[in-house]
Amino acid sequence: MVTVFLGTSEFAAAVLDRLAREPETRPALVLTRPDRPAGRGRRLQAPPVAVRAGELGIALEQPENVNEDAARSLISAAGGGHPVTLLVCAFGALIREPLLSEHEILNVHPSLLPRWRGAAPVERAIMAGDQETGVSIMRLTAGLDSGPVCLRASEPIGAEDTYGSLAGRLQVIGGELLVRALLQAPPFREQDEDGVSYAEKIGPEDRLLDPARGAAELERAVRALTPHIGARIELADGTLMGVRAARVVPGGPAGDGGAPLRESDGRLLLDCSPGVLELLTVQPPGARAMDAAAYLRGRGLPGRA
Repeated sequence: MVTVFLGTSEFAAAVLDRLAREPETRPALVLTRPDRPAGRGRRLQAPPVAVRAGELGIALEQPENVNEDAARSLISAAGGGHPVTLLVCAFGALIREPLLSEHEILNVHPSLLPRWRGAAPVERAIMAGDQETGVSIMRLTAGLDSGPVCLRASEPIGAEDTYGSLAGRLQVIGGELLVRALLQAPPFREQDEDGVSYAEKIGPEDRLLDPARGAAELERAVRALTPHIGARIELADGTLMGVRAARVVPGGPAGDGGAPLRESDGRLLLDCSPGVLELLTVQPPGARAMDAAAYLRGRGLPGRA
Protein backbone atom coordinates (compact mmCIF):
# COMPACT_ATOMS: atom_id res chain seq x y z
CA MET A 1 0.00 0.00 0.00
CA VAL A 2 1.35 3.41 -1.02
CA THR A 3 -0.34 6.51 0.37
CA VAL A 4 0.08 10.20 -0.35
CA PHE A 5 -1.40 12.67 2.14
CA LEU A 6 -2.97 16.03 1.25
CA GLY A 7 -3.72 18.34 4.16
CA THR A 8 -3.02 21.78 5.57
CA SER A 9 -4.54 22.59 8.99
CA GLU A 10 -3.80 21.62 12.59
CA PHE A 11 -6.62 19.09 12.29
CA ALA A 12 -4.93 17.52 9.27
CA ALA A 13 -1.55 17.53 11.01
CA ALA A 14 -2.99 15.40 13.83
CA VAL A 15 -4.40 12.91 11.32
CA LEU A 16 -1.04 12.77 9.54
CA ASP A 17 0.66 12.02 12.84
CA ARG A 18 -1.65 9.02 13.38
CA LEU A 19 -1.04 7.70 9.87
CA ALA A 20 2.71 7.92 10.34
CA ARG A 21 2.62 5.65 13.39
CA GLU A 22 1.60 2.64 11.28
CA PRO A 23 4.20 1.33 8.81
CA GLU A 24 1.42 0.22 6.45
CA THR A 25 -0.25 3.65 6.33
CA ARG A 26 2.73 6.00 6.68
CA PRO A 27 2.56 8.33 3.66
CA ALA A 28 5.33 8.20 1.09
CA LEU A 29 4.71 11.87 0.30
CA VAL A 30 2.85 14.82 1.84
CA LEU A 31 1.39 17.63 -0.24
CA THR A 32 0.25 20.85 1.42
CA ARG A 33 -0.39 24.48 0.52
CA PRO A 34 2.44 26.97 -0.03
CA ASP A 35 3.68 29.10 2.87
CA ARG A 36 1.52 32.20 3.35
CA PRO A 37 1.97 35.55 5.12
CA ALA A 38 0.48 35.49 8.62
CA GLY A 39 0.39 37.55 11.79
CA ARG A 40 0.88 41.26 12.28
CA GLY A 41 4.29 41.19 10.62
CA ARG A 42 2.88 39.28 7.62
CA ARG A 43 5.86 36.95 7.65
CA LEU A 44 5.72 33.76 5.63
CA GLN A 45 4.43 30.90 7.75
CA ALA A 46 4.41 27.21 6.89
CA PRO A 47 1.12 25.32 7.21
CA PRO A 48 0.85 23.02 10.25
CA VAL A 49 1.02 19.95 7.99
CA ALA A 50 4.31 21.14 6.48
CA VAL A 51 5.78 21.53 9.95
CA ARG A 52 4.58 18.10 11.06
CA ALA A 53 5.82 16.37 7.90
CA GLY A 54 9.26 17.83 8.53
CA GLU A 55 9.24 16.57 12.10
CA LEU A 56 8.20 13.12 10.90
CA GLY A 57 10.83 13.03 8.16
CA ILE A 58 8.29 12.54 5.37
CA ALA A 59 8.94 13.94 1.89
CA LEU A 60 7.07 17.21 1.44
CA GLU A 61 5.95 19.26 -1.56
CA GLN A 62 3.97 22.52 -1.58
CA PRO A 63 2.64 23.02 -5.12
CA GLU A 64 0.60 26.08 -6.02
CA ASN A 65 -1.96 23.83 -7.70
CA VAL A 66 -2.22 20.14 -6.91
CA ASN A 67 -4.19 19.54 -10.12
CA GLU A 68 -1.39 20.67 -12.44
CA ASP A 69 0.77 18.18 -14.33
CA ALA A 70 3.86 18.69 -12.15
CA ALA A 71 2.02 17.89 -8.92
CA ARG A 72 0.24 14.92 -10.48
CA SER A 73 3.60 13.56 -11.61
CA LEU A 74 4.95 13.84 -8.06
CA ILE A 75 2.02 11.81 -6.78
CA SER A 76 2.45 9.08 -9.38
CA ALA A 77 6.21 8.93 -8.82
CA ALA A 78 5.68 8.41 -5.09
CA GLY A 79 4.08 5.07 -5.91
CA GLY A 80 7.20 3.72 -7.57
CA GLY A 81 5.09 1.87 -10.09
CA HIS A 82 2.46 0.80 -7.54
CA PRO A 83 -1.08 2.18 -7.16
CA VAL A 84 -1.33 5.25 -4.95
CA THR A 85 -4.15 6.00 -2.54
CA LEU A 86 -4.62 9.71 -1.88
CA LEU A 87 -5.66 10.65 1.65
CA VAL A 88 -7.26 14.08 1.98
CA CYS A 89 -7.97 15.98 5.19
CA ALA A 90 -8.66 19.72 5.44
CA PHE A 91 -6.54 20.43 2.37
CA GLY A 92 -8.28 23.69 1.52
CA ALA A 93 -8.29 23.40 -2.28
CA LEU A 94 -10.50 21.55 -4.75
CA ILE A 95 -9.26 18.36 -6.37
CA ARG A 96 -10.33 18.25 -10.00
CA GLU A 97 -10.13 15.96 -13.01
CA PRO A 98 -8.03 14.25 -14.17
CA LEU A 99 -6.44 13.84 -10.71
CA LEU A 100 -9.83 12.96 -9.26
CA SER A 101 -10.02 9.81 -11.40
CA GLU A 102 -6.35 8.83 -11.44
CA HIS A 103 -6.24 7.41 -7.89
CA GLU A 104 -8.50 6.15 -5.16
CA ILE A 105 -9.07 9.14 -2.87
CA LEU A 106 -10.26 8.91 0.73
CA ASN A 107 -11.39 12.03 2.53
CA VAL A 108 -11.67 12.66 6.29
CA HIS A 109 -14.76 14.82 6.82
CA PRO A 110 -15.62 16.03 10.35
CA SER A 111 -19.37 15.54 10.33
CA LEU A 112 -21.95 12.78 10.20
CA LEU A 113 -22.60 12.93 6.49
CA PRO A 114 -24.88 13.83 4.81
CA ARG A 115 -25.30 16.50 7.51
CA TRP A 116 -22.91 19.43 7.16
CA ARG A 117 -21.30 18.88 3.80
CA GLY A 118 -18.98 21.73 2.97
CA ALA A 119 -16.28 24.02 4.31
CA ALA A 120 -17.10 24.59 8.00
CA PRO A 121 -18.83 21.50 9.42
CA VAL A 122 -17.50 21.77 12.98
CA GLU A 123 -18.40 25.44 13.32
CA ARG A 124 -21.85 25.00 11.80
CA ALA A 125 -22.69 22.05 14.05
CA ILE A 126 -21.95 24.12 17.16
CA MET A 127 -23.76 27.18 15.79
CA ALA A 128 -26.86 25.12 15.04
CA GLY A 129 -26.99 23.72 18.57
CA ASP A 130 -26.51 20.12 17.39
CA GLN A 131 -26.23 17.60 20.20
CA GLU A 132 -23.72 15.48 18.31
CA THR A 133 -21.46 15.46 15.31
CA GLY A 134 -18.70 13.07 14.23
CA VAL A 135 -16.31 12.04 11.48
CA SER A 136 -16.99 10.27 8.19
CA ILE A 137 -14.48 8.56 5.90
CA MET A 138 -15.70 8.96 2.35
CA ARG A 139 -14.51 8.38 -1.18
CA LEU A 140 -13.89 11.72 -2.84
CA THR A 141 -16.03 12.40 -5.92
CA ALA A 142 -16.83 15.42 -8.06
CA GLY A 143 -19.80 16.36 -5.84
CA LEU A 144 -19.42 18.44 -2.67
CA ASP A 145 -18.76 15.85 0.05
CA SER A 146 -21.38 13.61 -1.57
CA GLY A 147 -19.28 10.47 -2.14
CA PRO A 148 -19.95 7.08 -0.55
CA VAL A 149 -18.98 6.54 3.10
CA CYS A 150 -17.17 3.50 4.49
CA LEU A 151 -16.81 4.43 8.17
CA ARG A 152 -18.17 7.01 10.55
CA ALA A 153 -18.26 7.64 14.28
CA SER A 154 -20.27 10.08 16.37
CA GLU A 155 -19.12 12.46 19.10
CA PRO A 156 -21.35 14.44 21.51
CA ILE A 157 -21.16 18.23 21.52
CA GLY A 158 -20.99 19.53 25.07
CA ALA A 159 -22.67 22.71 26.28
CA GLU A 160 -19.25 24.33 26.76
CA ASP A 161 -17.49 22.92 23.70
CA THR A 162 -15.59 25.39 21.56
CA TYR A 163 -14.26 24.69 18.10
CA GLY A 164 -10.90 24.01 19.72
CA SER A 165 -12.12 21.41 22.21
CA LEU A 166 -14.45 19.64 19.77
CA ALA A 167 -12.01 19.62 16.85
CA GLY A 168 -9.36 18.24 19.17
CA ARG A 169 -11.49 15.17 19.79
CA LEU A 170 -12.65 14.83 16.19
CA GLN A 171 -9.10 14.83 14.82
CA VAL A 172 -8.26 11.85 17.03
CA ILE A 173 -11.36 10.04 15.80
CA GLY A 174 -10.52 10.95 12.21
CA GLY A 175 -7.03 9.53 12.44
CA GLU A 176 -8.24 6.27 13.93
CA LEU A 177 -11.02 5.87 11.37
CA LEU A 178 -8.71 6.56 8.44
CA VAL A 179 -6.21 3.94 9.62
CA ARG A 180 -9.07 1.43 10.00
CA ALA A 181 -10.35 2.25 6.52
CA LEU A 182 -6.93 1.59 5.00
CA LEU A 183 -6.15 -1.60 6.91
CA GLN A 184 -9.62 -3.18 6.90
CA ALA A 185 -11.09 -1.90 3.60
CA PRO A 186 -14.72 -1.76 4.80
CA PRO A 187 -17.42 -1.51 2.11
CA PHE A 188 -18.65 1.88 0.92
CA ARG A 189 -22.31 2.87 1.02
CA GLU A 190 -23.89 5.76 -0.82
CA GLN A 191 -25.11 8.64 1.30
CA ASP A 192 -28.80 9.07 1.97
CA GLU A 193 -29.82 12.31 0.28
CA ASP A 194 -32.43 12.90 2.96
CA GLY A 195 -31.11 15.16 5.68
CA VAL A 196 -28.46 16.87 3.56
CA SER A 197 -27.28 20.19 4.96
CA TYR A 198 -24.44 22.47 3.92
CA ALA A 199 -21.78 24.07 6.10
CA GLU A 200 -21.06 27.30 4.27
CA LYS A 201 -17.67 28.96 4.70
CA ILE A 202 -17.56 31.34 7.67
CA GLY A 203 -18.03 34.92 6.51
CA PRO A 204 -17.87 38.34 8.17
CA GLU A 205 -21.58 38.25 8.95
CA ASP A 206 -21.12 35.02 10.91
CA ARG A 207 -18.42 36.62 13.06
CA LEU A 208 -20.37 39.73 14.00
CA LEU A 209 -22.41 39.46 17.21
CA ASP A 210 -25.60 41.20 16.12
CA PRO A 211 -27.83 41.99 19.13
CA ALA A 212 -30.86 41.51 16.87
CA ARG A 213 -30.14 37.78 17.24
CA GLY A 214 -30.86 35.79 20.38
CA ALA A 215 -28.35 35.54 23.23
CA ALA A 216 -28.22 31.72 23.01
CA GLU A 217 -27.48 31.87 19.28
CA LEU A 218 -24.68 34.38 19.82
CA GLU A 219 -23.17 32.35 22.64
CA ARG A 220 -22.96 29.35 20.32
CA ALA A 221 -21.34 31.52 17.65
CA VAL A 222 -18.63 32.61 20.09
CA ARG A 223 -17.85 28.99 20.97
CA ALA A 224 -17.92 27.88 17.33
CA LEU A 225 -15.36 30.51 16.32
CA THR A 226 -12.97 30.13 19.26
CA PRO A 227 -9.98 30.08 19.14
CA HIS A 228 -9.24 30.05 15.42
CA ILE A 229 -11.44 32.65 13.72
CA GLY A 230 -12.99 34.69 16.49
CA ALA A 231 -16.36 36.37 16.97
CA ARG A 232 -16.44 40.13 17.32
CA ILE A 233 -18.72 42.98 18.28
CA GLU A 234 -18.99 46.52 16.91
CA LEU A 235 -18.32 49.21 19.50
CA ALA A 236 -19.95 52.62 19.65
CA ASP A 237 -16.94 54.22 17.95
CA GLY A 238 -17.22 51.83 15.00
CA THR A 239 -14.24 49.64 15.89
CA LEU A 240 -14.52 45.87 16.19
CA MET A 241 -13.62 44.04 19.40
CA GLY A 242 -13.02 40.31 19.53
CA VAL A 243 -15.08 38.14 21.86
CA ARG A 244 -13.40 34.94 23.03
CA ALA A 245 -15.82 33.75 25.72
CA ALA A 246 -19.40 34.59 26.64
CA ARG A 247 -22.37 33.18 28.51
CA VAL A 248 -26.12 33.62 28.48
CA VAL A 249 -27.37 35.39 31.62
CA PRO A 250 -30.51 33.55 32.81
CA GLY A 251 -33.15 36.18 33.45
CA GLY A 252 -30.47 38.78 32.73
CA PRO A 253 -30.98 42.32 34.00
CA ALA A 254 -32.83 44.39 31.42
CA GLY A 255 -31.16 47.42 29.93
CA ASP A 256 -32.59 50.93 29.80
CA GLY A 257 -33.28 50.85 26.09
CA GLY A 258 -30.03 52.63 25.22
CA ALA A 259 -26.97 51.11 23.58
CA PRO A 260 -27.17 47.31 23.56
CA LEU A 261 -23.60 46.92 24.86
CA ARG A 262 -23.45 48.17 28.42
CA GLU A 263 -21.74 47.84 31.77
CA SER A 264 -23.64 46.56 34.79
CA ASP A 265 -21.92 46.06 38.16
CA GLY A 266 -18.55 45.58 36.50
CA ARG A 267 -19.92 43.14 33.90
CA LEU A 268 -19.99 43.66 30.16
CA LEU A 269 -23.49 42.85 28.90
CA LEU A 270 -25.07 42.74 25.46
CA ASP A 271 -28.84 43.12 25.24
CA CYS A 272 -30.05 40.70 22.59
CA SER A 273 -33.39 39.89 21.04
CA PRO A 274 -34.16 37.92 23.12
CA GLY A 275 -31.93 37.54 26.18
CA VAL A 276 -28.76 38.99 27.63
CA LEU A 277 -25.23 37.84 26.77
CA GLU A 278 -22.36 38.48 29.16
CA LEU A 279 -19.01 38.94 27.44
CA LEU A 280 -16.39 37.21 29.59
CA THR A 281 -13.18 37.44 27.56
CA VAL A 282 -12.62 40.16 24.97
CA GLN A 283 -9.83 41.25 22.67
CA PRO A 284 -9.70 45.01 22.05
CA PRO A 285 -8.30 46.17 18.69
CA GLY A 286 -4.53 45.80 18.64
CA ALA A 287 -4.38 44.16 22.07
CA ARG A 288 -4.33 40.70 23.60
CA ALA A 289 -7.37 38.90 24.92
CA MET A 290 -8.32 39.92 28.45
CA ASP A 291 -10.97 39.46 31.08
CA ALA A 292 -13.95 41.71 30.35
CA ALA A 293 -13.85 43.19 33.84
CA ALA A 294 -10.21 44.20 33.31
CA TYR A 295 -11.16 45.75 29.99
CA LEU A 296 -13.86 47.85 31.66
CA ARG A 297 -11.53 48.97 34.43
CA GLY A 298 -8.76 49.96 32.05
CA ARG A 299 -10.63 51.36 29.09
CA GLY A 300 -14.35 51.59 29.63
CA LEU A 301 -16.89 51.52 26.84
CA PRO A 302 -16.44 53.96 23.94
CA GLY A 303 -18.88 56.84 24.19
CA ARG A 304 -19.12 56.80 27.96
CA ALA A 305 -18.69 60.07 29.83
